[in-house]
Amino acid sequence: MRSSTLLPFLITLGASHSGLTSKRGLGLISSTPDSDISFLTSNESAISWYYTWSPYAHPSISPDVVFFPLLHGIDAAEDSELHSILDRAPESSTHILTFNEPDHGTDDGGSDISPEDAAKAYIEYIVPLRKGKDGGRTWNISHPSVTGSGKGLDWLRDFNSSCYEMDSKNGCPTDFIAVHWYGDFAGLASHMGVLRDFYGNGTDSEDDIPPMYVTEMAFAGEDADANVAMLNESMKYLDGKDWVQGYAWFGAFRQDDANEWTGDGVSLLNDDGGLTTLGAEYLGGEENGFKEGMGGGDEDDAGVGVRPSLLLMTVFIGLVMMSELGLTLG
Repeated sequence: MRSSTLLPFLITLGASHSGLTSKRGLGLISSTPDSDISFLTSNESAISWYYTWSPYAHPSISPDVVFFPLLHGIDAAEDSELHSILDRAPESSTHILTFNEPDHGTDDGGSDISPEDAAKAYIEYIVPLRKGKDGGRTWNISHPSVTGSGKGLDWLRDFNSSCYEMDSKNGCPTDFIAVHWYGDFAGLASHMGVLRDFYGNGTDSEDDIPPMYVTEMAFAGEDADANVAMLNESMKYLDGKDWVQGYAWFGAFRQDDANEWTGDGVSLLNDDGGLTTLGAEYLGGEENGFKEGMGGGDEDDAGVGVRPSLLLMTVFIGLVMMSELGLTLG
């Protein structure tokens, strides 16, 4: 049974808009080469936002591609330097993801946090970020992103109960919901419906349900063709829903970096860094100048370049260095 105390913090939600130019995003793992990242986020790419499973932005990505800091576990949330770290995020960053798969073990990428401990840390460290420290930078915050499973939903219910036990008036307010799903499209749509029902708690008003970001999705364990089909069905569905503000495919890596559980059918890049069929589709396809086999270092990719702001920044830095060395153009 859903807790009847879930509704109050939903009524007080404010707007949660990140100003994205498209809904497509990426989760970037640390082993992905910089050349691949530059290609995936190039000017013609449909990618408009990304995260790194950490509070740190990737240094080579233009701020035009919006960064979402992620506080993976309680250690990150209670870091005494947290506000300073977040202040260093690009000005375009406005949304924070919290507690990655707390219902999952750390050996499998989760944060393994009990609902009670998560509620305590969320209220103490995460909620104040909505107002900023000493009137400073403010953030939109997400609830912890649980696994797309019955276990994950049970964790959320217990988390919600713990929140209201600790703060009977406000519970744990949230500005958006982060969703994880590794399965077929029908399962994704069904799971999102269950989450909307849970967060809506019987309300008839769309405004009382937080918007969603699908921050991890793929058809784990299936081949490339099944993943392409799942991607295309999912993008059509997610792009058509106003309450979905963004989604990120789990597979922004080469096939040889895929783990055994997901399989290499989820990968956007082949072993050489060229686009898979899946990768070409996700970046925008031939309409955006992408096709299977293209890669950041290929001569055929000359038309796919860095975003203008990053290029101008590079030129500016070069001119400054020339000036300091007493060099001139011409």
